[in-house]
Amino acid sequence: MEKTIITQIGLQQYNFKFKLNQRLNIAISSYRSAPFGGGQGIFVYELSRALQSLGHNIDIISGPPYPNLEPEINLIKSPGLNLFSTFVFKERLTIFLNKKYKSVDDWYEFISALFGGFPEIKTFGNRLSNLLQNSSYDILIDNQSLSFGVLEVQNRIPVIEIVHHPITKDYEYDIQFSKGIFQKISKWRWFSFLKMQKEVAPLMKVISTPSINSKNDIAKDFDAPRRKIVVIPNGIDHIKFSPKKNISRNLGQLITTASADVPLKGLDYTLKAIHSLKNDFPEIKLVVIGAPRSGGHTERLIQKLNLEANIIYKTDLTKEEIAIEYARSNIAIVSSLYEGFGFPVGEAMACSIPLIATNVASIPEITSSFAELIPEKDSDSIEHAIRKIFFNPSKYQIRADQGRMHIIENFDWQKIAQQYENLIYQTIKKFKC
Repeated sequence: MEKTIITQIGLQQYNFKFKLNQRLNIAISSYRSAPFGGGQGIFVYELSRALQSLGHNIDIISGPPYPNLEPEINLIKSPGLNLFSTFVFKERLTIFLNKKYKSVDDWYEFISALFGGFPEIKTFGNRLSNLLQNSSYDILIDNQSLSFGVLEVQNRIPVIEIVHHPITKDYEYDIQFSKGIFQKISKWRWFSFLKMQKEVAPLMKVISTPSINSKNDIAKDFDAPRRKIVVIPNGIDHIKFSPKKNISRNLGQLITTASADVPLKGLDYTLKAIHSLKNDFPEIKLVVIGAPRSGGHTERLIQKLNLEANIIYKTDLTKEEIAIEYARSNIAIVSSLYEGFGFPVGEAMACSIPLIATNVASIPEITSSFAELIPEKDSDSIEHAIRKIFFNPSKYQIRADQGRMHIIENFDWQKIAQQYENLIYQTIKKFKC
């Protein structure tokens, strides 16, 4: 029995046939896959689970920190040095010296990190290429590395490169918020891997990205041909991220998910809005899913604004625990300056909580009309939106409930997995032709 796959890339359509019951051996690689914090670990977990449910054999190849996976999915560890588990030189030196047999990549990783670089992407790609020298996989799905090593793998087996958004955007905002020439030099050194990614991206045969906005940015910033870039949105686990009818909302509690010291996430503007609201709403609290760097910019700003009693940090939460925090809160806020997709946006909507989000990048693609969209870098707009929802909660709750249905209909992981499956078949077919 056969099925016909019809998928569209750019303006071209391809028809081809595969056996309906064909079970593929799929490798998914990710240079780091932290299960809590950041979207890479979430993406790897969800995509692997969804493709496995379609009947495929899935192996995850990951550098540290490693992802949490379903028991049926195999994890192959690519043990880099994981130097960014600490920023203390003595501890990094100990990690390096304790490795008995040091490869060229180990030396490069240590020296580059010593001088302020981020070498993990390049060294992971090299280790991945060595690991897949005699690969039996039908295809590799690489998550975000765009490394020379992945380019080498592409010469041997089909590869789909996942680019959630070009890291050029992170670099632009980090430079913009840098103070003084030394900070700018430091950021330039950290993002030096971008030179490699700009070389690799145009040479990848297939790139998948989760939004039209990201597709446009990849084509522009990485000079990648648009015909090679496929838009497949990320899915949202709307089963675990769902309303909790038995949990009541805490008076004045708001929630946001943010890497606190990353300028791209725009947490500063939410904090300033909370400061402006504190006199009128003394009970106001902001739960931040994430953690600030000790002594970093965010901690200093909280102290300056006298918000220590109003900010609650929570880290390493499971999906179920995050959903409970949404259920306890009255409003979710996403004040990002840029999002390639934005899991927190979709997860908040799936939990039926009124959402305030910046009208930038991919966010309107996800929210449609079911969120209160505001300009970026505008604490006054955040404050105004919070007041509107506080004074008319029932109106915004109706819209939040509609937003959950929007997520279920458009961002279900099983539907997304089928789109990936079609792209996988098509990529294999073109590779073999």
